[in-house]
Amino acid sequence: MSVREGKIMALAGGENFAGRTKEELHDLFRKILNNGIHGLCFSPYEEGQKPGDILTESQIRRRMKIIQPHTKWVRSFSCIEGNELIPKIAKEFGIKTLVGAWLGKDSEVNEQEMLSLIQLANDGFVDIAAVGNEVLYRDDLTEKELLDCINRVKAAIPHIPVGYVDAYYEFTARPKITEACDVILANCYPYWEACHMDYSLMYMKQMFYQAMQAGGGKKQVIISETGWPSEGEDYNGAQPSMENAVKYFLNTQLWSEKENIDIFYFTSFDESWKVGAEGDVGAYWGIWDKNEIIKY
Repeated sequence: MSVREGKIMALAGGENFAGRTKEELHDLFRKILNNGIHGLCFSPYEEGQKPGDILTESQIRRRMKIIQPHTKWVRSFSCIEGNELIPKIAKEFGIKTLVGAWLGKDSEVNEQEMLSLIQLANDGFVDIAAVGNEVLYRDDLTEKELLDCINRVKAAIPHIPVGYVDAYYEFTARPKITEACDVILANCYPYWEACHMDYSLMYMKQMFYQAMQAGGGKKQVIISETGWPSEGEDYNGAQPSMENAVKYFLNTQLWSEKENIDIFYFTSFDESWKVGAEGDVGAYWGIWDKNEIIKY
């Protein structure tokens, strides 16, 4: 190892990287990304697209090729409208899959999502199945309705671990949902809880261990989403910036490697459509920008 590499790797012991130059941070970022991380949330929508638009095989394949050298797993959020191609193409690239069925208020769409997820799993394209994403957080389904969906999918694909994705605290508040899950898929966002960057890693650890406790220490907990925006307005003390985003990524990945925590980083590419749902920060969660150029 060169003197420069040794200096860079010494950064791993800190949590706020105080006094480190932009160049040093970006060097460590590239080193970690090039060595490969556990998982990435897949952002398929190009500029001008939004959920509901039909995804093409070519755009999914192009973006999958970009992330393939850097991740072992990929997470998808839906099983219809072209999203069903994501796990199929991921398998071609040798990437494992966490495949989600998006559930909402429309029962007909929910049925399509679940049937497609079951088919993908039975065809060998699913390593972990997620039935719903933040359904309880959005109040789209009742707890009983969601339980029925989870149990239905579990019965149809008993050979595949099945879970549900939501904010970490929902697994404490909803013990019946937690019990139904083979694996706990917890979204952990210090940013959205107005945590200052300097304390964000410690807070994410607390979120993770709360989800672990909710499962009684008997279920695997996977952080299904976490990240930090690189641009936008402050959120009650949580500041989006290129520097904070790269620091958060570094802390997340160094902790993941040290403690063997499975994390799906949110997200692979910036997507402009998210501005409406999350404010201006919504468009800036990617490791690559909307033009598929790496940021750091």
